[in-house]
Amino acid sequence: MEDLTHSESGLPVHPVYSDSPHGSETVVKLGAPGQFPFTRGVYPTMYTGRPWTMRQYAGFGTAQESNARYHELVAAGTGGLSVAFDLPTQMGYDSDEDIARGEVGKVGVAIDSVDDMRTLFSGLPLDRVSTSMTINAPAATLLLMYQLVAAEQGVSGNQLTGTIQNDVLKEYIARGTYIYPPKQSLRLISDIFAYCHREIPRWNTISISGYHMAEAGATPVQEIAFTLANAKEYVRTALAAGLDVDDFAPRLSFFFVARTTLLEEIAKFRAARRIWARTMRDEFGARNPKSQMLRFHTQTAGVQLTAQQPEVNLVRVALQGLGAVLGGTQSLHTNSYDEAIALPTQKAARLALRTQQVIAYETDVTKTVDPFAGSFAMESMTDDIEAAALELMRAVEERGGAVAAIEQGFQKSEIERSAYRIAREIDDGTRSVVGVNRFILDEEEPYEPLRVDPAIEAEQCDRLDKLRHERDNAAVGRALDDLRAAAKGKDNVLVPMREALRLRATGGEVAHALRDVWGAYIPHDSF
Repeated sequence: MEDLTHSESGLPVHPVYSDSPHGSETVVKLGAPGQFPFTRGVYPTMYTGRPWTMRQYAGFGTAQESNARYHELVAAGTGGLSVAFDLPTQMGYDSDEDIARGEVGKVGVAIDSVDDMRTLFSGLPLDRVSTSMTINAPAATLLLMYQLVAAEQGVSGNQLTGTIQNDVLKEYIARGTYIYPPKQSLRLISDIFAYCHREIPRWNTISISGYHMAEAGATPVQEIAFTLANAKEYVRTALAAGLDVDDFAPRLSFFFVARTTLLEEIAKFRAARRIWARTMRDEFGARNPKSQMLRFHTQTAGVQLTAQQPEVNLVRVALQGLGAVLGGTQSLHTNSYDEAIALPTQKAARLALRTQQVIAYETDVTKTVDPFAGSFAMESMTDDIEAAALELMRAVEERGGAVAAIEQGFQKSEIERSAYRIAREIDDGTRSVVGVNRFILDEEEPYEPLRVDPAIEAEQCDRLDKLRHERDNAAVGRALDDLRAAAKGKDNVLVPMREALRLRATGGEVAHALRDVWGAYIPHDSF
């Protein structure tokens, strides 16, 4: 007998509804939840069995400070950690390099070596905690540090679960924290795919991100079109390296934004799943259903947060989180209301998590799968977004694929046009932003932001100085030479990279060794 839950009025709520006002043709087109083309969700029961993973993106200052925040989040009920790294770490520089001056610990945690990674996860059970790391060009370095720390805890690679963002193509388009040229970056990504298939099989090897393009101004259609075009490039790279599609595709994951435009966001998520399922099956010959599933993490829209009347952001984030859940996300980060001003305070981070918990445990949206299925508006919007995204993906293909289009500046220019249009609409009042161009206060209430201690940079530099005096520098030098040799040839670079990091090579030293061989990416003037 079908399992039923009940509404507040005591009426039955079915886990899955299969009748549609559009008729039986729509039901067949959509398919069942957990079945191709996954329009209604990647799993048959979705949240009726258990809720999504509640991640909170956190990291600031030193590894020790961030570790304390992680313990607070786990105690508050967070099901997964999401690590923010500072800008020098993201760019492959150590905290004591001149270029890092003034940026250490500012937008995330500074991680220079395996010593810092050990401190970051001290006391956290890595066999039971799922960890997402927002890191791209140096993704391999941070993942290997994590694996080394886990091994010290007695946790094997096949017990580790989590995600590295590792999506460098969107960095060229929208964000800018790239290191190496596109060809070499793709080589490194395919090496990560192969290494994790052998060593860390449950790890999501890439989180292909539309979020940052959306934050730069991409529309929902542009967000999924350019993200899926990038994903196709990664798949082609892996296939060209000799990997089998069904060996690596089940570990691909995606990362999208959730805006306040609730209906379009839900339709966007449904359309993206359908496009990806057909792309993987029909274009790349994937036969494993897990290879055809678009599994994704969602973060609420940072770009829509306002410094004016910041408490109103609590309402925005609640609506955005609800849209992500109704769209079928696998994990969710809800932004803190004060992020438009500074790093989140402890109270703000806790309220962000409580927002997810209210959606999960006090609403009825988890009682049934894909509640909007069959809605005239929702099915029409899903179809329209799918058609428009496919047209834009074809435009990328006509330019030679994602990398060639990036080199021509196509995606960047398209996003910049959208961003300019949105900015004009806010300025002239045709797009309402509460507290900014409507319902403005004459005087804002005072707010005391969290501030990062400037002494952190000096502390990190002292730690690096001590590390370089304690370690076997000759052994580190030999290990880095082995890494350079692998980068010049065809061997998987993660193997010598892991040995160098085990010997306490720094992240900057590893990145510089690869720069010696691969060079650094210089954008074209057209960018």
